[in-house]
Amino acid sequence: MPSPHYLAAAVAVSAAVTWGLRALPFAVLTPLRRSAVLGYLALQMPAGIMLILALYTLREVRPTWSAVVPTAVALATAIGLHLKTRNAVISVLGATTLHVVLSTLWQT
Repeated sequence: MPSPHYLAAAVAVSAAVTWGLRALPFAVLTPLRRSAVLGYLALQMPAGIMLILALYTLREVRPTWSAVVPTAVALATAIGLHLKTRNAVISVLGATTLHVVLSTLWQT
């Protein structure tokens, strides 16, 4: 059995590492809050992420009507919802839901 001093040292080191890892993001982000680059990224990232998701989704679309029509309608819906609401969550969820419904109905 380890000695009590060894166990206390192990607990102290674990606590210090845990505290440090939890405090590190706040310490790093504090100077970045005033950064112009971070402000620009905060404005542009939702549209950039949606573009990447759309391109990733469209890379496997086969040129058949059963695949193109639901995808095109859902893509137009995502763009329209994003332009109207400026909310990436609503745009992605709305377009995904519409795509699943249209794909299911189109197949039958």
